[in-house]
Amino acid sequence: MMTEDRRRKATVVIPNYNGLSFLKPCIEALKRQKCRDFDILIVDNGSTDGSVGWIKEQGIPGIFLETNTGFSGAVNRGIRASKTPYVILLNNDTQAEQEFVGELIRSISRSEKIFAVSAKMVQFHNRELMDSAGDMYSLLGWAYQRGVGQSVKRYCRPKEVFSACAGAAIYRRKVFETIGYFDEKHFAYLEDIDVCYRAKIFGYHNLYCPTAVVYHLGSATSGSKYNDFKVKLAARNNIYVNYKNMPWPQLLVNGLPLALGIGVKYGFFKKLGFDKAYTEGLREGFSTAGTCQKVVYRKENLGNYLAIQWELIWGTLIYICEFSRRQANKALRKF
Repeated sequence: MMTEDRRRKATVVIPNYNGLSFLKPCIEALKRQKCRDFDILIVDNGSTDGSVGWIKEQGIPGIFLETNTGFSGAVNRGIRASKTPYVILLNNDTQAEQEFVGELIRSISRSEKIFAVSAKMVQFHNRELMDSAGDMYSLLGWAYQRGVGQSVKRYCRPKEVFSACAGAAIYRRKVFETIGYFDEKHFAYLEDIDVCYRAKIFGYHNLYCPTAVVYHLGSATSGSKYNDFKVKLAARNNIYVNYKNMPWPQLLVNGLPLALGIGVKYGFFKKLGFDKAYTEGLREGFSTAGTCQKVVYRKENLGNYLAIQWELIWGTLIYICEFSRRQANKALRKF
């Protein structure tokens, strides 16, 4: 049951699928928040591990789905059920610092043109290293996490990012009514890039907040960094993101780097033994992209498209620089 009468500022929506072992520490961390201006809502995706019983025993508000609708389906149910101005999406395999909620609310409250704010996600088992400082996107069609594997000390300043990482981020709820909700065709992976891309087309901004700290286990639900399921869905959804959000002229201009990005990724996944899953995902993406709801081009958004194109170029340059730096460090360690 939602508490609209209390006029909270935010609802923390936690999607859960067989995550019973993670829920207790996640909820306990939320109970220790200095800011109390929020409600909690767990959306369970048809768990069979006892999660539902535990949620009900604890008296935590929940929505209990009969089947697994994926990340997108679960959070959409939570967003639509909430009545607060802001919605915080939080993975169940996280533990938030005490200032987490308050800092996210403070950051997004700075401007009505801010759609999403990404938290400072730190690796759970190595708290000197980053997990994500927001997401970037590139001309190659590659989405990547800012700062992953780098020192937490390097990411202590707020910054505009291409997309907030939906594992720990706050969103302005009313904007979903304008740009649409998370695309449930994605099921999982890149759905946060997609929704923030749409927000940018409509002139909204996405930020990174370094003072909202959360510790993240990572891949708790899917089980590993790479597997056939993740590789296939990410490949398919990558086609969806570009098809839906780029007008045809922009797709034509970016066609060559996008094709190059696909070729390089195929080589990468072939070395790891996931080339079949990757090609299956691409095949499904190309064959079903036409069923996606493409963002309608409006001439009043031309300036936003041009700004996005520059961000894609800049995101590519940053990725190349970071990749070169990592390779140089590896070479130095050999001597």
